[in-house]
Amino acid sequence: MSGIPYEFLIGLRYTRSRKGAAREAFVSVISMFSMAGIALGVAALIVVLSVMNGFQKEIQTRMLSAASHIEIRAFPELDDWASVEEMAKQNPHVIGTAPYVLGQAMLSYDGASRGSMLRGVDPMREGSVADIGSHMIVGYFDALVPERFGIVLGLEQARALGVGMGDDIVVIIPQGLAASAGAMPRLRSLKVVGLFSTEIYDIDSSLAFINIEDAKRLYQMSGVSGIQLKVDDLLRAPMIGKEIADVLPSSLEVRDWTHSHANLFDAMQIEKRMMFIILTLVVFVAAFNIISAQVMVVTEKQPDIAILRTLGAPPSSILKIFIFQGMLVGVFGTLIGVTGGIALALNVDVVVPAIEQLFRVRITDNFISSGDLPSDLHGGDVIIVAATALFLALTATVYPARKAARTNPAAALRYE
Repeated sequence: MSGIPYEFLIGLRYTRSRKGAAREAFVSVISMFSMAGIALGVAALIVVLSVMNGFQKEIQTRMLSAASHIEIRAFPELDDWASVEEMAKQNPHVIGTAPYVLGQAMLSYDGASRGSMLRGVDPMREGSVADIGSHMIVGYFDALVPERFGIVLGLEQARALGVGMGDDIVVIIPQGLAASAGAMPRLRSLKVVGLFSTEIYDIDSSLAFINIEDAKRLYQMSGVSGIQLKVDDLLRAPMIGKEIADVLPSSLEVRDWTHSHANLFDAMQIEKRMMFIILTLVVFVAAFNIISAQVMVVTEKQPDIAILRTLGAPPSSILKIFIFQGMLVGVFGTLIGVTGGIALALNVDVVVPAIEQLFRVRITDNFISSGDLPSDLHGGDVIIVAATALFLALTATVYPARKAARTNPAAALRYE
């Protein structure tokens, strides 16, 4: 015990109330509520940030199942795409490549029509850059055989047109043929060979796949629209894309997935920051309670402070005593909150269904079931939350501790 500063030991003693001391017991209760408030705020922050990270990761996964991490595009088309593909493969982070053709089309069936983005792909190579095959609900993606003119539709698009497996739909290409009466659009009948669903409406309602050779015939192209790339770390896609762009001709455009869906992910990041600020206010309120409890302790311990000063304790030691006492509340509250928050974040897929069953309410919707509720715990988030809570707790102890350090021993003992 001799190695422990006496300021810490006294501060630790002041956190506990003496038997029969009603006023000290009341102060101790306030401290316990402050500790509980910090713990709840920290736990809530960790769980909410983890769930938001999980949803962001889930949306990224579903979006990138129908798209690639990076695209190399040329306008109007890329003729020597094989050499460009080889240049992109030289980057060690590129783990998959595939050419594609992209164009606009009008789909028509039984009087219904709908605009669509028609993507021509090689089904044998598409799996190396995207995972649309895992989202097939009817049919198979590799049924897109050249010269058979099959088409794979998103589920929402198929519902809007009223088509099903085996139906023949008319594809209208706006780039028409020259005729005496003017430009005439090109028409082609395609057979529905599959339906997919990513459960993201914008994709399922506007995207359709055909074989890349069929797409070249429809759009009268000799080359391709571009090349899709998959990298080993999607979060580093912007940096990898810049490295690839530096070695390619300047006439080519290199776009990563963050540009394609920038508005959505920017909105999610803003929402995450706002939730952090709002829930930090819970910790702030708990830290404010520390100030109230500390002021009452300082008032109660005026005689003790005066005696310590009389025995030779400098004002800095008195300051440390009450900073130690307040920080104990903050440290224990933060530790409890971090432990509880991590435990909840790692078991949110178990806790949420239990809450739904206990209170007979539904927290999740059709986008994802409660048993599959995503949670992605980041160590950096835990560190930031814990550091914020400790900072607020430390800040809350400054005013009461300085008030105690300025206590006049003679005035404090005058009426004792």
